[in-house]
Formats: sequence, structure tokens, C-alpha cells
Amino acid sequence: MAPKKAAEAGKRKKEMILLEDKKEIIRKHEGGMRLTDLAKEYGRSASTIGTILKMKEKITGRDAAKGVTRVSKQRPPVLEEVEKLLLLWIEQKQRAGDSVTKAIICEKAKALHADLLKQQPGTFKKFKNRSGIHSVVRHGEAASSDVAAAEEFATEFLEVIVSEGYLPQQVFYCDETGLFWKRMPKRTFITEEETSLPGHKPMKDRLTLLFCANASGDLKIRPLLVYHSENPRAFKKHKVNKEQLSVLWQSNPKAWVTRLLFVKWVNEVFGPAVKKYLVDNNLTLKAMLLMGNAPAHPPGLEEDLLEDFNFIKVMFLPPNTTPLLQPMDQQVISNFKKLYTRELFRRCFEMTDRSSLTLHEFWREHFDIVSCLQIITIALAGVSQTNLNSAWRTCTRVNSVGGNCFLGEDHGPGGD
Repeated sequence: MAPKKAAEAGKRKKEMILLEDKKEIIRKHEGGMRLTDLAKEYGRSASTIGTILKMKEKITGRDAAKGVTRVSKQRPPVLEEVEKLLLLWIEQKQRAGDSVTKAIICEKAKALHADLLKQQPGTFKKFKNRSGIHSVVRHGEAASSDVAAAEEFATEFLEVIVSEGYLPQQVFYCDETGLFWKRMPKRTFITEEETSLPGHKPMKDRLTLLFCANASGDLKIRPLLVYHSENPRAFKKHKVNKEQLSVLWQSNPKAWVTRLLFVKWVNEVFGPAVKKYLVDNNLTLKAMLLMGNAPAHPPGLEEDLLEDFNFIKVMFLPPNTTPLLQPMDQQVISNFKKLYTRELFRRCFEMTDRSSLTLHEFWREHFDIVSCLQIITIALAGVSQTNLNSAWRTCTRVNSVGGNCFLGEDHGPGGD
């Protein structure tokens, strides 16, 4: 009896065999390995191995999505297809540099199969376990987000917008992002060169940009740019007049947006631009500025506004919801950075083609912060009105309150 007990102790308790292992068992059996030897190698009963061999046509014909190795007999084929499409979509988003959160994946799954999550509670968790995907912190945001609070805020936000009669032209969102303005993708000649040059680390040179636009997407506010130097040497070389830049140039040692700099931008750039826009388009003098809970713009900001801009109302996103709701981070910032990198590559190689400069010489000696500002202007101009408008869909996905729509229709300037 002792051997039997030992055998029973060695059994795996109702643990499914990986699809990969099943295929391997079939291959080994076809290669001449005996059923009993396979049973010993995989720690399974001979009847289990026999069942696998009887189902070899079905098993070998099964094409699971990459990373999904465990397949249940009860799983409908449609779920397998949804998972394949989901994994392909996740890979595409990661290659494009876009954020992929649990909430976004679930929304995509719903689009692929409308009733998937309702019919299969816990589907996302099971899918995550099978595929091995995991969340990653992006843009310095917390890895965990409060989905329930985000949903509640989206409804509350729309209720405020509708009850107070705001149009998409009157609703704005701002957000900051860091930009390593000389950073190239890792697999480039420039990156390899930099690692061999002691004391030369331009790719670590960072600045902060604050972007802002309205929900209709037809007004981009002049960005705030914070750099560690107030007057870089390149400014003197190119005779730059900071007042004529396409950004509000500010500085502090860490290149961070502080409350003082943010308030200055609101009173000197945002307020005047919004007021002129509303007047020029015969719109009511009122505006909503939506923002995250960053240290640079804490509650009480309205008290720092000049009297001329007391028509501006400030609304903050709840804690731990910014990655889910912020319109700028959803699409606009990532799109801006793609356009920036594309123009940066174009300029580098165009200059070296038209001169005797090597790529490294141009990069080190001729590409400066003034060149960066030119590319920022080009990249920001490339962010389309459609992109700016569609970025609000996540924040306003519950886009109907009391029969009124916020982004459900195309509102031109001056329209209702």
C-alpha cells in the first residue's frame, strides 16, 4: 500500500495541463515514446495521457494566442478569439508608446465582445493569469487607479457641464509632461556614441511642458515651458527674444512647474487667450478649467486669478483617477511626443545629407535648445483638432445627462 500512497501524494490536484505540454506529449509519443514513460515524466496517470493522445487532432489544431497556454474545455471559441485580438491590440499600443491600463483593456474587450465581462465575471483576472500581462507605471502616475471614482466623476462632471450650460469651446484641460528633448530611441547610432563619451550626457537634459486646449479642439493655449536655465547660451547665439517664443519660457533649477509659475501662466497666457477667444466667437464669458491634483495647482487656485478672469471656474480630478480621465494624457501628449521624435529624426538626417557634418557632429554641436523649441512648435501644430476633441471621450464617456450632450455633436465656434 505504501507505493500507492506515495503515488497519490505525488498527484497534482486538478491542475490543468498546459496546451504546450499536451502538444509536446503528442510529439514525443509520435516519436516513439511509450505511454507509460510519458505518464511518469509528466506525473500523470496513464489514462490522462491516453485521453490527450486520443484528442491529438483537436489539440494540435488549437492555436492559442501567444502567452495564453492554458485552455479550458468549457471556454467558448469566441473568448479565445477575443483574447488573441486583445493581445495583438496591447502589443500595438505598447509599440506606439500609449498607456494601457486595466480599465482601458476592459473597455476594448467590451468593444470586441459586448457582453464578455457581464457573462464571465472575473474574465480579466483569468485572462491576465493565462497571458502573463501586467500593469506598468507610465508618465510617473500611480500604478493603481480608482475606476469607481473615475466613473462617478465622469457623471458628476457631465452634470456640472450641462446644468451650468458649458459648451465644448468653454471647457479646458491642462496637464504637464517632462520632455528629454535630446533623447533618441535606444537603438540609434547617437545613443551608442553617447555611451562612449565621458561627461557628455545631453539625453538627460530635461524640460517640462504644460499643454492646454479646449474640448472642441479649436483652441490650443500657448504652452508653459520650464527649463533649468533662464537664458541658455543658445539664446544669445541665435538672438532669441523670449517674448516672441511660441511658449511662455520660465526657469527653475529642477525644471519643474511650481504653483507660482502655474499661476503666472494662467494670468498672463491662459486667461487673456480664453477671454479673447470667447469674445471673438460671441460666446458667454465663462470657462471651466479641468486639471489633476498636481502640487503646482492645488485647491484654492481661483483665489490667485486676476479680477479680469473671475469667469474661470476650476475643477479637479479625484485622486488616483488622473491616468483614467485626463484628456491630455489619453492621446494628446503621446501624439505630441511621436510628432516631436519624427521631426527630430527628419531634421537630423536632413542636415547631415545637405552638409559634410556627421550625425554625431550635428547632434553635439548644432542641435541646441533653440532647435528644440522649433520642433516643439512644429509638433504642437501637428496635433489636430480631431485629436484634441477625441481625447475627451474617455472623460465624458457617459456623454448624455438629461437628454443633453456635451461632445455628442459637432459644435462650431459660436454654436450651441
